[in-house]
Amino acid sequence: MSDPRIILGSSSPFRRELLARLGLPFESVSPDIDESMLPGESPEAHVRRLSREKALAIAVDAPALVIGSDQVAVCEGEVLGKPGSHERAREQLRRLSGRCVLFHTGLCLRDTRTGELQEDSVATEVRFRGLSDEEIERYLRREQPYGCAGSFKSEGLGISLFESVRSDDPTALIGLPLIRLCEFLRRCGIAIP
Repeated sequence: MSDPRIILGSSSPFRRELLARLGLPFESVSPDIDESMLPGESPEAHVRRLSREKALAIAVDAPALVIGSDQVAVCEGEVLGKPGSHERAREQLRRLSGRCVLFHTGLCLRDTRTGELQEDSVATEVRFRGLSDEEIERYLRREQPYGCAGSFKSEGLGISLFESVRSDDPTALIGLPLIRLCEFLRRCGIAIP
């Protein structure tokens, strides 16, 4: 019996790069869901719900394992979105300078053979060092992280903005917790490594 297809329910190039590390064949399909936060929804509940909705939104016509993941950043109780522009990224990084940010990364693996969903979320605490306006400008000109929550790319030069990172899974900060995903895939009979 052949292994089921693996489908990443995401258009994120960062999640595709992370999943490619596992050396498994996969395809990427962008789910079409509303990513708005529900009234009273906690950040952790939000990413878990969106991860599940992404995994369920992908239609499949053959046995498949569908991966959904989502991430949100929270600083002093405020959810940080993707900045979308240089000006908003500058504002975000000024606000994060010297502060702690908590990232919640949700993960859901849907096994279409059984209907089973495996779900979890991984928290990552990032402490930013004090950043000068000049450092922020140099960083933004170099990496242009306008599509990244928190206005940085930790897999690139963004790591230079940090004082410390605490997490059970360092890949969660980039957007896909591979340690947890490997555990989920093994439960579904996928040999890794």
